[in-house]
Amino acid sequence: MKTYKIATIPGDGIGKEVVPAGREVLQALASASSQFKFEFEDFGWGGDWFRAHGEMMPANGLEALKGKDAILFGSAGDPHIPDHITLWGLRLKICQGFDQYANVRPTRILPGIDGPLKRCGPDDLNWVIVRENSEGEYSGVGGRVHQGHPIEAATDVSMMTRAGVERIMRFAFKLAQSRPRKLLTVITKSNAQRHAMVMWDEIALQVSKEFPEVTWDKELVDASTARMINRPATLDTIVATNLHADILSDLAAALAGSLGIAPTGNIDPERRYPSMFEPIHGSAFDIMGKGLANPVGTFWSVVMLLEHLGEFDAAKQVMAAIEQVTANPKLHTRDLGGQATTADVTRAVCELVGAQPQRKAA
Repeated sequence: MKTYKIATIPGDGIGKEVVPAGREVLQALASASSQFKFEFEDFGWGGDWFRAHGEMMPANGLEALKGKDAILFGSAGDPHIPDHITLWGLRLKICQGFDQYANVRPTRILPGIDGPLKRCGPDDLNWVIVRENSEGEYSGVGGRVHQGHPIEAATDVSMMTRAGVERIMRFAFKLAQSRPRKLLTVITKSNAQRHAMVMWDEIALQVSKEFPEVTWDKELVDASTARMINRPATLDTIVATNLHADILSDLAAALAGSLGIAPTGNIDPERRYPSMFEPIHGSAFDIMGKGLANPVGTFWSVVMLLEHLGEFDAAKQVMAAIEQVTANPKLHTRDLGGQATTADVTRAVCELVGAQPQRKAA
């Protein structure tokens, strides 16, 4: 029997509710399996850790995570701590420290969920957004001078490297190649950003020649927002820079019904380090502790975690349970227009995955 070492980092806000829910699902899955089990270690890093220690995570925190098979993360964000401290001190410290350069965000309309695009069927919105996750607009290059004076200046430099762009383009083309439609859209803004984004476009063209079976096109980021709403069926796999994909993936989740259902994986494709999986909804302090958080985004992140571990049958089982639960309006949380609690949804998914025995992968 395989034993997978999983680090859980609830972080802030509702992360402290949805990550334990995700752990419950994994435990229910393992209890019905003779193929694998999970060994969890919880790390209480985040805003509370910052108040106690003056840092979001320990300086040697990456060493503590390095031996894990995967990381299940909640959120980073606290209304009493500046956002750039919470983000750079925890989530980005892990993503960049482990070179998790591919951020993968699948989006589709799940059964029973009423999305805002009334003319859009479930098959018309079935996307996966690939976000460059290590450089670009979030490279951290820049600074401030003459603070507090009329001549104060601040810069943030979008830093792109040929190596960084090539690897995310190749990852995106490979992913598009593996999907039924073999269709990729490259998001750009090279009409206005005439250096880094022009290089981005040039590299996309070069890499495309390695994947002749993939049909691809290029779309300006502003135009892509309208396309996602007006012509969703023309999109399938999407690749964009760190900032552009950050914004577009939130739009995608909203179009699919709620940010509460959206997952993401921060992937090291070369598997040198553990990859990290998380819902995209943020810390949502306004509903923290009320039992209102939608755990579906975490459960879908668990699906991605299982796929990354190679447990594809188990991943399919959890996804089927998610779809069965979302198809039932009585199990919709408040963000989906329902009255169900975090515990209600978690209990339902656990019962479904625990009732079905695992099949041994061929």
